[in-house]
Amino acid sequence: MYYIQFCTLIIYDATGAQSVGVCYGGNGNNLPSKQDVINLYKSNRISKMRLYYPDEGALQALKGSNIEVIIGVPNDQLQSLTNANAANNWVNKYIKPYSSAVKFKYIAVGNEVHPGDGAAGSVLPAIQNIQRAISSAKLQKQIKVSTAIDTTLLGNSYPPKDGVFSNNALSYIRPIINFLSSNGAPLLANIYPYFAYVNNQQSIGLDYALFTKQSPNEVGYKSLFDALLDSLYAALEKVNAPNLKIVVSESGWPSQGGVGASDQNAGTYYKNLINHAKGGTPKRPNGPIETYLFAMFDENQKQGAEIERHFGLFRPDKSPKYGQLNFT
Repeated sequence: MYYIQFCTLIIYDATGAQSVGVCYGGNGNNLPSKQDVINLYKSNRISKMRLYYPDEGALQALKGSNIEVIIGVPNDQLQSLTNANAANNWVNKYIKPYSSAVKFKYIAVGNEVHPGDGAAGSVLPAIQNIQRAISSAKLQKQIKVSTAIDTTLLGNSYPPKDGVFSNNALSYIRPIINFLSSNGAPLLANIYPYFAYVNNQQSIGLDYALFTKQSPNEVGYKSLFDALLDSLYAALEKVNAPNLKIVVSESGWPSQGGVGASDQNAGTYYKNLINHAKGGTPKRPNGPIETYLFAMFDENQKQGAEIERHFGLFRPDKSPKYGQLNFT
């Protein structure tokens, strides 16, 4: 879902590193100020944030906060950044001036760009140019450059061990994967069991989508989240990238507006995902799984279907929507 503005990680694993987070969308006319939201992050021991575009107001508010930041290059800027000078200018404007006071971690170059999109041919050149600009700024050890995909790039996802990128996607994604592997950067992936469930209710049970299934299915999986994530790992193995890490950059469940959308189901999903991400998957059992819950607030101005406006964990007045989730 491209039109989100911020994501924030907030869950600590046993080592003190955070693994599960919350996306913070800004498409509303009733949301708290950026400074108030950052204060909310701090009060909940939130230490990682994802910005989907270089919002300088947010960057100013983040100075000195010690919050790690994933900053995005919007899809409509990808083509311009195929020019090396433009990429240098982007880094010099949005990264370098803030890098001493803001803890940048990743740059996400594009979000859910598909092989047939007009921007598809610009993703890899933009990634390469941003990487060169980061290296020129001597920030390459601090910041990794990546992009975010969704699971529609898979040609097959079940059983998970047979996960494979579609023929249409392969020529697009393989060079990107090679770049990420050679630079030690993760692949960002938006994974939504909700949409898989809604589109295939005849064969997918609600318990499988909500992490409440008590026993494994015929291929050894108890959750749709794990199945989707492992199908991506299987696809990576088939393009000779078995060691590439996946960061789940979005995952959520709506509370109203569509099939299966309710406070009860959404609350169950988020609570169970928080706990589940502390471990691993059948294919990658050594967790935690770095995961971003979508989203911090309901967004009343978000475009699209009604469900898009009901993914929030908090109300605009900053009160928790599903009771006090255990964020630490």
